[in-house]
Amino acid sequence: MKSKLVLAASIVAVSLMSVAFTIDQQPKPWNVPDKNAKTVNPVKSSAESIAAGKTLWGTHCASCHGKTGLGDGNKAAQLKTTPPDFTKAAFQSQSDGSLYYKVSEGRDDMPSFKKKIPEQEDIWDLVVYMRTLKK
Repeated sequence: MKSKLVLAASIVAVSLMSVAFTIDQQPKPWNVPDKNAKTVNPVKSSAESIAAGKTLWGTHCASCHGKTGLGDGNKAAQLKTTPPDFTKAAFQSQSDGSLYYKVSEGRDDMPSFKKKIPEQEDIWDLVVYMRTLKK
């Protein structure tokens, strides 16, 4: 009887840990202040801005977000949360200002890049490049 009780308690504990892990994997809403979300990208999409953004992507983003923005970079499995798929409409529907804010400020597993990429224009180039990651 005691072994059945221990087994039942173990099953409950493993189940709770599984639920906690699953909850941790779910993306939580990332609210961007209105002022930032409404900021217009001063960099126009061009071959030059896309190329600059792609270079920055390869250096700073691809390891987690993958070469094509699918969230399948070589470091993605080490993160607490799964990086989003940037090719999906849910990502692409965000404003440029929101994307700039998220890259600049960071949150949780996503580091802040305002010191790593100190030139604002470079982050805007990165946003321009992210727009090319559509399916």
